[in-house]
Formats: sequence, C-alpha cells, structure tokens
Amino acid sequence: MTGTEEFTQELTDAGCDPETAAMICSLYEAGRYTEMLFQMRKRRCTLMDEMHASQKRVDRMDFLIHRQQARMG
Repeated sequence: MTGTEEFTQELTDAGCDPETAAMICSLYEAGRYTEMLFQMRKRRCTLMDEMHASQKRVDRMDFLIHRQQARMG
C-alpha cells in the first residue's frame, strides 16, 4: 500500500467518505497543506456534531428507561 493509499484508508477509517478522503489526499499531494488541514478540521467538526446528536439520543433513551422503571415500581 502506498503512502497515499494508506492516508486515504486512514481518512476513510476516521469517517470521511471516499470522495472527501480523495480530495484531502489530492490537496496533500498538491502541497496545499493549509487547505488540507482546513478540510480535515471541517470534517472533524461534522463528526463532533454527529457525536453530540447521538449523545442526545442516548441521553433521551436513558431518561425514558429511568421513567419507565420508576412507573413500574
């Protein structure tokens, strides 16, 4: 596996879709490091938003479980 292929796989493993991973790798290969880092940080923000939304759903489920247990005695 080449360095670019490995980087692409790592980006995909980190939650980038294949198109975004390829775009970030292209920026790296073109020496556009500032833009590459910007795109990586942008994707990180999206992942954080998704994580927070998921956490809210987990919190809501915990609340519902607690409420149902309380109702059951």
